[in-house]
Amino acid sequence: MNKCVERIYNGVIKENPTFILMLGMCPTLAVTTSAINGVGMGLSTTVVLVMSNMLISMLRNIIPDKVRVPAFIVVVASFVTIVQFMMQGFVPSLYASLGIYIPLIVVNCIILGRAESYASKNPVIPSIFDGIGMGLGFTFGLTCIGIVREILGAGQIFGFQLLPLAEDGGFGYTPITIFVLAPGAFFVLAMLVAIMNIIRARAEKKGKPLPAAQGCLAGDCASCGQGSCSGKQLSNAEAKKDEE
Repeated sequence: MNKCVERIYNGVIKENPTFILMLGMCPTLAVTTSAINGVGMGLSTTVVLVMSNMLISMLRNIIPDKVRVPAFIVVVASFVTIVQFMMQGFVPSLYASLGIYIPLIVVNCIILGRAESYASKNPVIPSIFDGIGMGLGFTFGLTCIGIVREILGAGQIFGFQLLPLAEDGGFGYTPITIFVLAPGAFFVLAMLVAIMNIIRARAEKKGKPLPAAQGCLAGDCASCGQGSCSGKQLSNAEAKKDEE
């Protein structure tokens, strides 16, 4: 498989940030009261991911190792500020809906995680596609949650009335208000993750298991082979051998 295509597949399916790695839960649970909010937050994060991955990859041999995390934060914060101003100018309604969660993209563990585990170790083009893959995976997860919450909580999808509402005691759909409140986000996320787990279990029974997540973000330091985490794992393995 072409490496660029593999990075997109990795982000959308293999290591989906929402359903597989369970990263970025704060915006996932907070802004997905509607599908359009999910799309907006997902695409905003995707733009920041792609641009920050590109610049960090370009500067990977220049940024000193001791200050790499502060440098990554400065790069990410710069692009988040640009995205924030553009949203405020061109889509003010979406900007108002997402609120504080736009500047909080700076500390989103998906972005910093990809900068640390991939962009700072790989060439520019694969890093760009890695950002695209992770961003699309995040957008897909948020949009799915937003669609389910919006349909159940308001009978709508992307603002359009999908189910006719009951009026004056007549027949129609009665919105389940809890799904547009905070608890509804937990319920819907749990349901979608459970469906994902059922799909994985059935695929394994048929002898076609979905690939397991690998790398730093999945906690698999052995396959990551980067930096201190793999060193720690190696030292722990050696310590166990000594004890035996």
